Amino acid sequence: MSTHTAWQLRHRVRVTGGEVAVDVFGQGPPAILVHGTPASSFLWREVVPVLAREHAVHVWDLLGYGDSRLAQGAVPSIDRQARTLAELVRHWDLGAPALVGHDIGGATVLRAHLVHGVPARRIALLDAAVLGSWLTPFTRHMRAHADVYRTMPEQVFADIIRPRLGTATHRPMSEAVAGAYLAPWDGAAGQRRWIDQVVAVGDDDTRDLEARLSEITVPTQVLWGEHDRWLPPATAARLAAAIPGARLTMIPEAGHFLPEDNPYDTAQELLRFLGPT
Repeated sequence: MSTHTAWQLRHRVRVTGGEVAVDVFGQGPPAILVHGTPASSFLWREVVPVLAREHAVHVWDLLGYGDSRLAQGAVPSIDRQARTLAELVRHWDLGAPALVGHDIGGATVLRAHLVHGVPARRIALLDAAVLGSWLTPFTRHMRAHADVYRTMPEQVFADIIRPRLGTATHRPMSEAVAGAYLAPWDGAAGQRRWIDQVVAVGDDDTRDLEARLSEITVPTQVLWGEHDRWLPPATAARLAAAIPGARLTMIPEAGHFLPEDNPYDTAQELLRFLGPT
């Protein structure tokens, strides 16, 4: 699974907000991996085989990302993703799975658990977009001038987002890997999808979560790339401190996309935390 061509989700599930690309690897206690923006389940490709030795690892592309498609009129907000996660947990009949979320996937996991009542055995939050005003200056500018970004020539838009993606990692991505991340955003349709998700996600979907972090009672792990240029590493300590008993681990040689930068340490930390039961 180490090459971009080998990663593909084999199944599709109809949900209220559209059609979700999903897959399951391995057997054992269930764990659901939820990616963030502007990624897809491709982010987890090196982590999944390690976790799948001991767990049933469920992965999916958020609505509007990767190979998942939104229903007409549906908005890819964090709340919509959280409701979709709740639907998938029921579809898979998982009971209380471990929930692992990266970036807005962290907010999705927390919103599913705290707001929509999805039971969780354990929760892992990786470079999670939860606290305060987590939108980056780049995203704020795009939200403020969405019409400009929607109407600019495709190649100009591509020339903007390619270097932006490069700042998500500490180590430079290969052309093949960067291309795999960028592929869902290619062309006019991809450009529209990118702007749609930028406009749809924001602090409003996490403000109430921040106030409820003290309600979390399940074991929680916070993992953070020590070189994250999108969400400052100092945020990790604040997030861990806000959740009762949460453990904090900094991942070396990793930026915001820590499963991409350092999949080995990320997988090992998750394996230790998720445990056999």
